Amino acid sequence: MATKQLTLPVTGMTCANCAAAIERGLKKLPTVQNAGVNLASERASLEFDPTQVTQQEIIARIQKSGYDVALGEAVLPIKRLSDDNDAQRLEKSLNKLDGVVEAHVNYATEKATIKYIPTVVSQNDLRQAIRAAGFEAVMVAGNGEDAERVAREQEITHQKHLLSIGLIFTVPLFVLAMTRDLGLLTAFFGGMPGMLMLMPGMPSTMAAPWFNWLLLALATPVQLYVGRQYYVGAYKALRNGAANMDVLIAMGTTVAYVYSIAVLIALTLGSKALGDHVYFETAAVIIVLIILGKFLEARAKGQTSEAIKKLMGLRAKTARIVRDGAELDIPVDDVRAGDLVIVRPGEKIPVDGVVVEGKSTIDESMLTGESMPVVKTPGAAVIGATINKQGMLKFEATKVGKETALAQIIKLVEEAQGSKAPIQKLADQVSAIFVPAVIAIALLTFLGWYFVGGAGFTTALINMVAVLVIACPCALGLATPTAIMVGTGKGAERGLLFRTSEALERAGKINTVVLDKTGTITKGRPTVTDLVLNGSGLAETDLLQLAASAEKGSEHPLAEAIIAAATERGLTFGQLAAFKAIEGQGINANVDGREVLVGNLRMMKQFGVALHGLENDVLRLQAEAKTAMITTVNGEVAGVIGVADAIKDGSIEAIAELHRLGLEVIMLTGDNQKTAEAIGKAAGVDRVIAEVLPGDKAAVIKQLQAEGKVVAMVGDGVNDAPALAQADVGIAIGTGTDVAMAAAPVTLMSGDLRGVPHTIALSRRTMRTIKQNLFWAFFYNIILIPAAAFGFLTPMLAAGAMAFSSIFVVSNSLRLRRLSLPLAQDGAHTAKQSSPMYPSESTVSSI
Repeated sequence: MATKQLTLPVTGMTCANCAAAIERGLKKLPTVQNAGVNLASERASLEFDPTQVTQQEIIARIQKSGYDVALGEAVLPIKRLSDDNDAQRLEKSLNKLDGVVEAHVNYATEKATIKYIPTVVSQNDLRQAIRAAGFEAVMVAGNGEDAERVAREQEITHQKHLLSIGLIFTVPLFVLAMTRDLGLLTAFFGGMPGMLMLMPGMPSTMAAPWFNWLLLALATPVQLYVGRQYYVGAYKALRNGAANMDVLIAMGTTVAYVYSIAVLIALTLGSKALGDHVYFETAAVIIVLIILGKFLEARAKGQTSEAIKKLMGLRAKTARIVRDGAELDIPVDDVRAGDLVIVRPGEKIPVDGVVVEGKSTIDESMLTGESMPVVKTPGAAVIGATINKQGMLKFEATKVGKETALAQIIKLVEEAQGSKAPIQKLADQVSAIFVPAVIAIALLTFLGWYFVGGAGFTTALINMVAVLVIACPCALGLATPTAIMVGTGKGAERGLLFRTSEALERAGKINTVVLDKTGTITKGRPTVTDLVLNGSGLAETDLLQLAASAEKGSEHPLAEAIIAAATERGLTFGQLAAFKAIEGQGINANVDGREVLVGNLRMMKQFGVALHGLENDVLRLQAEAKTAMITTVNGEVAGVIGVADAIKDGSIEAIAELHRLGLEVIMLTGDNQKTAEAIGKAAGVDRVIAEVLPGDKAAVIKQLQAEGKVVAMVGDGVNDAPALAQADVGIAIGTGTDVAMAAAPVTLMSGDLRGVPHTIALSRRTMRTIKQNLFWAFFYNIILIPAAAFGFLTPMLAAGAMAFSSIFVVSNSLRLRRLSLPLAQDGAHTAKQSSPMYPSESTVSSI
C-alpha cells in the first residue's frame, strides 16, 4: 500500500478532548494510519492510501467531528483560454493536484476559483500547475497571503468581538448584581420616586420586580450569543460520543442561567419556593472570563510558533536572474532550476545553488548557527535565505521552491512540532476520562450538599456549577505541545534540528556521548605535517613525489592529503602502471617502473621490509596524534610521511561543556590505539575506543547500552549510519544543504561540535518546562476541584482560575525563548586548539 502523508490546519479546538475526538474520527477512515492532532499547533497529521480515501473525505470527517479545516481560496485571472473546452481541461488538471479541494474555471470571466489546503499546496504551486497545463495565471496583489495565518487571525478577531460584546453586557450586569448583594440599591435609587418602590425594611433582593428582569435582559445576549459557540461545540462533541471543555462550560452556565429564570418566574407569580436570589451574573461572568482566557491563550499560542515565522521571514521575495542575455527581477517563486542568478553585496541568496562566477563571503548564521562568514568561490554551494556580504556572485539555481534547504528545514521543524512526545501519553490518558469524571464529581457534589450536608437546593447547585467550571482539561492538553513547539523552534534558530519530539525528550536523558573522530572531533581534512628520510639519498621532494604518484589510484583521505601536498609544491606525478589497495594497511603500486609501497607498520611486516631505525620515528609521530605512512622503493624503506587531521575549532570547548553537563565522552575511531589516544588526550575525552572498522561501530554502541548507558552517537550521518541508528539518540553533523536528508533524529546544521551540548541543554530545559506544566495542570485540578466541591470557591472565582491555568502553561513554555544558546562561534572564550602534541590547522608547518 502506497501511503501519503497529510497535514491539515484545524480550527475550532478548545481542549485536549477536542484533539482526541478528531483523532478518533480520523482513525475510523479506511487505511488511515498514525493519525495525530496537536492542540498547540492546531494541526492534524496522518498517513493514508489515496486510492481508498480522498482528501475531501478526510476534511469531511473532521467537519463531522465538529471542527473545521483552514482552507485557502485563490481567485486567479487566467490568460490564453481559447474556449470552454480549455476551461474544463484546466479545471480537471487543477482538481487532480494534491492539496486542491475544489477548483472551478469560468471561461466567461476567465478566472479560476480554487479552494486548497495551505499546508499541502501553495499559490505558487497552483500557478505552476496552470502554466504546465498551457495557460498563465495573473498574479493578483494580496492574493498570496498565508491562508492558514489569515484563518487563525480571523478566529482571534471573532473571539475579540465576542469578548467585547460580552463585556458590554456583563460589566453593568455584574455591577448591578454586586450593589444588590451589598444592599446598596436603596442608597443608589432610594431618592428616586417610583424607581424601586422599595418599602422600608424590605430586603434588597426583593427590589422592584423589573430589576431581576433587567438582569435577565443583560444576561441573555451573553448566554445565547456570546456563549453560543460552547453550545455548538458541546452538541458536536456529544454527537460524536465525546465530552470536552465546551460540555462543562455549557452545563455550568446553563444550570445557573436556567435556574435563575425559574426563580424569576416563581417570584413573578408570588412564590419563593426556589428562593429569592438569581444568578444571571454568575453565568455571564463565567462565559466572559472563559472567552477572555481563550483570547489571551490564542495570542500566546501564536508566539509559540514564532521561530517558524522567523524562518519563513528569512526567505527572499525576489531574485535577479539572467535569461536570454538580459537581467530580470522576478518573484522568487518563479525561479527555475538551471537559472543563472546574480546576487550583489548585502542581498539575500534567493534559492540554493552552485557558484559559477565571483568570490564573496556569505553569512549563514541564520540557518547554520555559524557566526563566522563562509568564503564562497566557483564550485561552492550556496543556501537560500543566507546573506551575501562582500563581492558579487553569479550562481546556478539547483533547488527551488519546496526543495530548498530552508523549505526542508521548515518542514522538518513543523513535523517535529506536530509529533507527540512519550511524556504526553499520561496527559492524553487522563484527558480521555477527564470530562466524564468531572461531571460525575459535580453530580456527587450536588447530591452530597443537598442530601447529606442539608445546605439547600441553591447552595448545592452553586457548588456543582463551581466544580463544572473550575475543571480545566486545556492545561493538560497544552502542557507538552506548547513546550515542544517553543523548544524545537529555539533549536532551529541555532541550527539544531529535531526530527521528532521524542528525540527532543530522549536527548535530555543521555549520560554518554560517543564522538566519531574524523569529521566530528577533527576537521576531516588530513594534511601532511612531517617528512622523515632514512638517509638513502632521496630528497624530501623525491619521497613526496613517489608517494603521491602511487596514491593517485586511491580515494582514501590520507592519499588525498599526500597528493595535495605534492600539488602545492608543484611536483609532477610519475607514470602509474599498476595499483593495488590492501584494506587496513596501505597500497602497492608501480611508478615509473619502480615498486612503491605506502602503508602502516602491519603492511611493512607483511612484506618483510626492514625499517633501519625508523621505528622510533613512527612511534614518535603516533604519539603526536599523527598517522605514519611508511614509504618503500623496490623493497627498501625510503622514509616516513606524517599526516595529521587537526582538531576542529570548538571541539575541545564542546567536550569540556559536555563534562560540565555531567556526561561521559567517548571517542570512536578506526585509527591505531596510540594515535587515537594522543588525539583523545588533546581533545579531552574520557575514553578512547580505537581500531574499530566502520561496520563494527554499531556493535560498540550496543555494548555500551548493555552496560546501562544512555548513548548519543555523533557522526557524519553517512559512514556512521548504523551506529547513529543503534544509539538512543543519533546526532548527525550536517552541512546545511543536505540537512533534510539526514536519517538521524537530531541534525546539527553546522559542523561545530558545540551544537551537541547545546542540544542536550535545550532538551533538559524543555523537559523541565514540560514537567512544570504537567505538575501545574495536575496540581491545579487535584487541589481546586475538591475545593470547589467543598464550597470554598464561587463559580466566578472558579471561572477566573480556569482561564488563568491555560495562560500559565502557555506563558511558562514561552520562557524557553529566553534560553541562551550562543551561536557556534560565540562565547566568552574559545578553547585553545593547538598543543605541542597535536597541531591545529594554523600550526601545521608548510613543507
